Amino acid sequence: MNIIRKPLARLALGLTLLSPVAVQAQDADTVLATVGGEEITLGHLIAVASSLPTQFQQLADDRLYSGLLEQMIRQVALAQSMGDSLSKELELSLESQRWALMANSIIDGAIEAAVTEESVQALYDAEFGNIEPEKEFNASHILVETEEEAQALVTELEGGADFAELARARSVGPSGPNGGELGWFGPGMMVAPFEMAVIGMEPGTVSEPVETQFGWHVIRLNDIRDSAAQPLEEVRGRLEERLSEEAAQEVVDSLVAATEITRSEAEIDPALIRDTSLLD
Repeated sequence: MNIIRKPLARLALGLTLLSPVAVQAQDADTVLATVGGEEITLGHLIAVASSLPTQFQQLADDRLYSGLLEQMIRQVALAQSMGDSLSKELELSLESQRWALMANSIIDGAIEAAVTEESVQALYDAEFGNIEPEKEFNASHILVETEEEAQALVTELEGGADFAELARARSVGPSGPNGGELGWFGPGMMVAPFEMAVIGMEPGTVSEPVETQFGWHVIRLNDIRDSAAQPLEEVRGRLEERLSEEAAQEVVDSLVAATEITRSEAEIDPALIRDTSLLD
């Protein structure tokens, strides 16, 4: 929405603005301007302001107020120039917009009632409260092409060689430059032979050579921990979105089901939806 600021020739529009003293009441019915006999109230501006995109919501109050008032003055003046002779297309468009605004208001009210701190907490508890902790592993590895190379690495490590230095010098895997570190991972995140080897290890130990489809691995298990459920704040957005979708669907389904609806049996060519000449 464009907020227009350039002044109009107010006398030509039949426009009067109330003085600052006259608007001290500051309720929704306070008249801010009269354009051709039609009143623009503080309530009109509040309704428009509440639906503006985020970038306009961030404007300073005085700038937003003056911009919206000037824009609404222009809109009313332009609308009045049409008189009562609205085209069929405009009449139908206005009726459709009215339906949409009213429907959206019902849905917004249902969502507001459904998405509460209590409902978000209840959904979080239902989804995450009974999750059993799983083991997570932190490991490093050195990947080579043959079992002989892997066994030689094990021998060097048993002799006191530094694991990270060997990984940087000999590993052909992408983690080699990082000393072979793989970070934390849980069940199912690694190929089966690698995972089975890690599960059977103790922190601080080094595995015998392990073969996967990628080659031969020498693995060092750095640490083990129990996984924790994601904190509420990390998943709040997803939970609120789910509650909103469910509330919207429920109110739509229930009200449509409770309404008598008769669908026409007329055969309509779907291509007619693009034929604007029918509105002439």
